[in-house]
Amino acid sequence: MLARITRVALQHLRGPRSENVEVVQTRARHEMVRLEKGLIVLEVIVGIAPLLGLIGAVSGLVHVFSHLGLSSGAADTRQIALGIAEALNATVFGLSIAVPTLIAFSYFSKKVEVMSVEMETLVVELISKCYYGRSSREVMPAKSPPPAPMPTPTPVV
Repeated sequence: MLARITRVALQHLRGPRSENVEVVQTRARHEMVRLEKGLIVLEVIVGIAPLLGLIGAVSGLVHVFSHLGLSSGAADTRQIALGIAEALNATVFGLSIAVPTLIAFSYFSKKVEVMSVEMETLVVELISKCYYGRSSREVMPAKSPPPAPMPTPTPVV
Protein backbone atom coordinates (compact mmCIF):
# COMPACT_ATOMS: atom_id res chain seq x y z
CA MET A 1 0.00 0.00 0.00
CA LEU A 2 2.67 2.52 1.02
CA ALA A 3 4.84 1.33 -1.87
CA ARG A 4 2.06 2.10 -4.37
CA ILE A 5 1.58 5.58 -2.95
CA THR A 6 5.32 6.22 -2.92
CA ARG A 7 5.58 5.06 -6.54
CA VAL A 8 2.87 7.55 -7.54
CA ALA A 9 4.66 10.35 -5.66
CA LEU A 10 7.98 9.56 -7.32
CA GLN A 11 6.41 9.29 -10.78
CA HIS A 12 5.07 12.84 -10.49
CA LEU A 13 8.21 14.55 -9.14
CA ARG A 14 8.77 16.54 -12.33
CA GLY A 15 5.49 18.37 -11.87
CA PRO A 16 4.66 21.07 -9.37
CA ARG A 17 4.38 20.07 -5.75
CA SER A 18 0.67 20.92 -5.56
CA GLU A 19 -0.15 18.55 -8.42
CA ASN A 20 1.95 15.80 -6.88
CA VAL A 21 0.19 16.20 -3.54
CA GLU A 22 -3.19 16.01 -5.27
CA VAL A 23 -2.25 12.82 -7.16
CA VAL A 24 -0.87 11.22 -3.99
CA GLN A 25 -4.00 12.11 -2.02
CA THR A 26 -6.17 10.50 -4.71
CA ARG A 27 -4.05 7.33 -4.63
CA ALA A 28 -4.17 7.29 -0.82
CA ARG A 29 -7.97 7.48 -0.90
CA HIS A 30 -8.02 4.45 -3.23
CA GLU A 31 -5.77 2.55 -0.86
CA MET A 32 -8.00 3.41 2.10
CA VAL A 33 -11.01 2.06 0.24
CA ARG A 34 -9.12 -1.18 -0.35
CA LEU A 35 -8.25 -1.43 3.34
CA GLU A 36 -11.78 -0.71 4.50
CA LYS A 37 -13.38 -3.17 2.07
CA GLY A 38 -13.03 -6.10 4.49
CA LEU A 39 -14.35 -4.05 7.38
CA ILE A 40 -17.74 -3.77 5.69
CA VAL A 41 -18.22 -7.53 5.96
CA LEU A 42 -17.49 -7.43 9.69
CA GLU A 43 -19.82 -4.48 10.13
CA VAL A 44 -22.66 -6.33 8.40
CA ILE A 45 -22.10 -9.44 10.53
CA VAL A 46 -22.15 -7.32 13.69
CA GLY A 47 -25.50 -5.89 12.62
CA ILE A 48 -27.11 -9.12 11.42
CA ALA A 49 -26.04 -11.65 14.07
CA PRO A 50 -28.14 -10.22 16.92
CA LEU A 51 -31.10 -9.97 14.57
CA LEU A 52 -30.76 -13.64 13.68
CA GLY A 53 -30.67 -14.42 17.39
CA LEU A 54 -33.80 -12.33 17.85
CA ILE A 55 -35.58 -14.24 15.07
CA GLY A 56 -34.71 -17.50 16.79
CA ALA A 57 -35.88 -16.19 20.15
CA VAL A 58 -39.18 -15.06 18.70
CA SER A 59 -39.55 -18.41 16.92
CA GLY A 60 -38.98 -20.27 20.19
CA LEU A 61 -41.53 -18.14 21.99
CA VAL A 62 -44.02 -18.69 19.18
CA HIS A 63 -43.61 -22.44 19.70
CA VAL A 64 -44.17 -22.03 23.44
CA PHE A 65 -47.35 -20.06 23.03
CA SER A 66 -48.66 -22.22 20.20
CA HIS A 67 -48.31 -25.30 22.41
CA LEU A 68 -50.01 -23.47 25.27
CA GLY A 69 -52.94 -22.65 23.02
CA LEU A 70 -53.29 -26.20 21.74
CA SER A 71 -53.11 -27.94 25.09
CA SER A 72 -56.36 -28.72 26.79
CA GLY A 73 -56.17 -28.27 30.48
CA ALA A 74 -52.70 -28.49 32.01
CA ALA A 75 -49.88 -27.18 29.83
CA ASP A 76 -47.23 -29.60 28.69
CA THR A 77 -44.21 -28.37 30.61
CA ARG A 78 -41.83 -30.31 28.38
CA GLN A 79 -42.99 -28.41 25.27
CA ILE A 80 -42.79 -25.08 27.09
CA ALA A 81 -39.27 -25.84 28.28
CA LEU A 82 -38.20 -26.82 24.72
CA GLY A 83 -39.61 -23.58 23.29
CA ILE A 84 -37.87 -21.45 25.92
CA ALA A 85 -34.63 -23.38 25.34
CA GLU A 86 -34.92 -22.73 21.59
CA ALA A 87 -35.40 -19.02 22.25
CA LEU A 88 -32.43 -18.82 24.60
CA ASN A 89 -30.18 -20.91 22.35
CA ALA A 90 -30.94 -18.67 19.38
CA THR A 91 -30.14 -15.58 21.45
CA VAL A 92 -26.85 -17.08 22.64
CA PHE A 93 -26.01 -18.06 19.06
CA GLY A 94 -26.60 -14.54 17.73
CA LEU A 95 -24.65 -12.89 20.53
CA SER A 96 -21.78 -15.40 20.33
CA ILE A 97 -21.29 -14.32 16.72
CA ALA A 98 -21.91 -10.59 17.21
CA VAL A 99 -19.62 -9.99 20.20
CA PRO A 100 -16.38 -11.45 18.77
CA THR A 101 -17.12 -9.87 15.39
CA LEU A 102 -17.62 -6.48 17.05
CA ILE A 103 -14.28 -6.90 18.82
CA ALA A 104 -12.58 -7.78 15.51
CA PHE A 105 -14.31 -4.87 13.73
CA SER A 106 -13.18 -2.40 16.40
CA TYR A 107 -9.63 -3.76 16.37
CA PHE A 108 -9.23 -3.65 12.59
CA SER A 109 -10.95 -0.27 12.28
CA LYS A 110 -8.42 1.18 14.69
CA LYS A 111 -5.57 -0.51 12.82
CA VAL A 112 -6.74 1.01 9.53
CA GLU A 113 -7.00 4.43 11.17
CA VAL A 114 -3.47 4.18 12.60
CA MET A 115 -2.09 2.97 9.26
CA SER A 116 -3.77 5.90 7.54
CA VAL A 117 -2.17 8.45 9.87
CA GLU A 118 1.26 6.80 9.61
CA MET A 119 0.96 6.61 5.83
CA GLU A 120 0.01 10.28 5.60
CA THR A 121 2.95 11.28 7.80
CA LEU A 122 5.44 9.28 5.75
CA VAL A 123 4.15 10.56 2.42
CA VAL A 124 4.21 14.19 3.61
CA GLU A 125 7.83 13.71 4.73
CA LEU A 126 8.72 12.09 1.39
CA ILE A 127 7.21 14.89 -0.66
CA SER A 128 8.83 17.52 1.56
CA LYS A 129 12.24 15.92 1.09
CA CYS A 130 11.78 15.50 -2.64
CA TYR A 131 10.78 19.13 -3.11
CA TYR A 132 13.30 20.54 -0.64
CA GLY A 133 14.81 23.65 -2.16
CA ARG A 134 12.56 23.50 -5.22
CA SER A 135 9.88 25.88 -4.01
CA SER A 136 11.47 28.82 -5.81
CA ARG A 137 11.42 26.92 -9.10
CA GLU A 138 7.89 25.60 -8.60
CA VAL A 139 6.14 28.95 -8.69
CA MET A 140 8.03 31.74 -10.42
CA PRO A 141 6.55 35.09 -9.42
CA ALA A 142 6.62 37.83 -11.99
CA LYS A 143 9.72 39.89 -11.45
CA SER A 144 9.11 43.49 -10.67
CA PRO A 145 11.57 46.04 -11.97
CA PRO A 146 14.23 47.04 -9.46
CA PRO A 147 13.39 50.16 -7.53
CA ALA A 148 14.68 53.38 -9.02
CA PRO A 149 17.70 54.76 -7.22
CA MET A 150 16.91 57.57 -4.86
CA PRO A 151 18.44 60.85 -5.93
CA THR A 152 21.05 62.01 -3.55
CA PRO A 153 20.62 65.56 -2.41
CA THR A 154 23.30 67.92 -3.62
CA PRO A 155 24.70 70.12 -0.97
CA VAL A 156 23.88 73.76 -1.40
CA VAL A 157 26.91 75.93 -1.07
